[in-house]
Amino acid sequence: MDPAPSSPELVQELALASLEFDATGADPERNCWMAVHRHVHGVLPSEYDIREVPEDLYLAVLDARWALA
Repeated sequence: MDPAPSSPELVQELALASLEFDATGADPERNCWMAVHRHVHGVLPSEYDIREVPEDLYLAVLDARWALA
């Protein structure tokens, strides 16, 4: 069974997933957005991808990412 859309487990999972993007740029905001985008849309964003991500989920992931540091 998948976690609820904004469960603490999902937020932590996405915060950890954002770390994999640090190799291409240590920008926590960008990397959290990419992790959330991949979770929501099933793919990483392309260069001109303007699809929205849920702001509450993004902010929760970003908070969790800062807590990892």
